[in-house]
Amino acid sequence: MLALSALALAFMTGPATAQPSAQATAKATFAGGCFWCVEADFDKVRGVISTTSGYIGGTVANPSYEQVSAQVTGHAEAVEIVFDPAQVSYEQLLGYFWRTIDPTTKDRQFCDSGSPYRTAIFTHGPEQAAAAKASLAALEKSKPFKEPIVTTIEAAGPFYPAEAYHQDYYKKNPVRYQYYRASCGRDLRLQQLWGQR
Repeated sequence: MLALSALALAFMTGPATAQPSAQATAKATFAGGCFWCVEADFDKVRGVISTTSGYIGGTVANPSYEQVSAQVTGHAEAVEIVFDPAQVSYEQLLGYFWRTIDPTTKDRQFCDSGSPYRTAIFTHGPEQAAAAKASLAALEKSKPFKEPIVTTIEAAGPFYPAEAYHQDYYKKNPVRYQYYRASCGRDLRLQQLWGQR
């Protein structure tokens, strides 16, 4: 699959030990190209309670997939993640996020092009914004590739869940999903950027 740091691998896979109370959860929102793939990647992380594919960063309320795909609303495909900070920190999620995207391409991820497929970190509050900026600064110093990083950090606005058929697409349509992911070259490009796991 894709290359991940030892830190990311340390908290991946495995069920949560217990369901936390609502007060014990936190939210993260990442745009990394096709939300099917982002959802599938983050569902593997221990401490992630739920993932929801949707749209964020645009100017139209309750946009449809067709509107977003036509690039008339300004939204990005994104995934809203509810997680248990006692099992996985926001900083760890950031480290994992970077290694599941190509942060060097503007308005494109792998075979999908256009502003809906841009990469972005949508932060919930000043603490997440500071952590995201620190994570970006650290990556700028240590990145294993020469190209500049174009992923943006933005304050999260309204998030609109995508249509039901997009949710858990990789589970509902595993053959189509695997064909799409392979033919899109996602994992091959991630290996080129981040190295072999």
